[in-house]
Amino acid sequence: MTLTQELLSSLHLTDKVTSWGTLGTIRPLKNFEPEGDVDRINEALVNKGNVQTIIDMVTGLSNDQRQEVARLYKAEHEKDLVVDIKKAVSGDLEKVIVGLLKTPAAFDAQELKSAMKGLGTDEGALTEILSTRSNDELREIQTCYRQEYKVELEKNITSETSEPYTGLLLALAKGKRESDSGIIDYGLIEQDSKILSDLGPKNTANGAQWITILTERSHGHLRRVFDHFKKSTSLDIEERIKNNFKGDFQKGLLTKVAVVKDTPLYFADRLYNSMKGMGTDDSTLIRILISRSEVDLLSIRAEYRRKYGKSLYSTIQSDNKGNYRSALLLLCRAEDI
Repeated sequence: MTLTQELLSSLHLTDKVTSWGTLGTIRPLKNFEPEGDVDRINEALVNKGNVQTIIDMVTGLSNDQRQEVARLYKAEHEKDLVVDIKKAVSGDLEKVIVGLLKTPAAFDAQELKSAMKGLGTDEGALTEILSTRSNDELREIQTCYRQEYKVELEKNITSETSEPYTGLLLALAKGKRESDSGIIDYGLIEQDSKILSDLGPKNTANGAQWITILTERSHGHLRRVFDHFKKSTSLDIEERIKNNFKGDFQKGLLTKVAVVKDTPLYFADRLYNSMKGMGTDDSTLIRILISRSEVDLLSIRAEYRRKYGKSLYSTIQSDNKGNYRSALLLLCRAEDI
């Protein structure tokens, strides 16, 4: 199926809220039979070597359906499916399959923890996750993080990052973003635009006010603020950020702006950068394909094809090998011509 056909087949769902999103590549299997899936995956694990059966099963079901299979597997065999999977596969393929078997919140909590583990911090991963999840998702992530790692997410962020970047991440993690009400507040648009354009006595911007506006206003409102800012200052908002901030804080603000302006394009750029040049940033590639597979991966694919002149599917195909490539391609789902 081409990208156009997939998009057209999804159009009737764009005005509905579903458990899997409207533009995901992974959707609930209509004829879901968890007992049969448990039998097949158990046979594949016992026989050791039929890895493709495992890949087909986890990529062919929605996350809710995978959770049901895992629960039933434990009830029938008195064993943890994830533990048994880890005995059968390894490396990047293991990361994909185990990631798919986690709930979205547990997977994000794991990725946040990994981004702050050991020497150095993966600021790109931290900002990506905290900038692109909904308020409810962020609350679930905080709960999972606390339960799994016995520490508050905010405490780890504070200990592993530096101000003012820390303040931005903490504000994002609180999940206080307003929802798009459909009401346009022109007075607030003008007020926020003025705050972002005003400079202090040392010709610097107020970082705290930038954090408040970018993390608490709705995306629809912010896009109007950015437009007003451009008209009143003749500068793109990104130019002001680059002129007045530096380091991780600058990168964090630029990420938030990119997400606000066009989330699928932001992810398309992240995917492209994860595979360009020598070597692959597998952590970023895996995380995005898993986390967006039931949300908006079709939109991301479309932006990737439009901007880079080639499909995400073919890029993954040429950049990876073996069963790992097979799993990634099944998440991507189809070639875009």
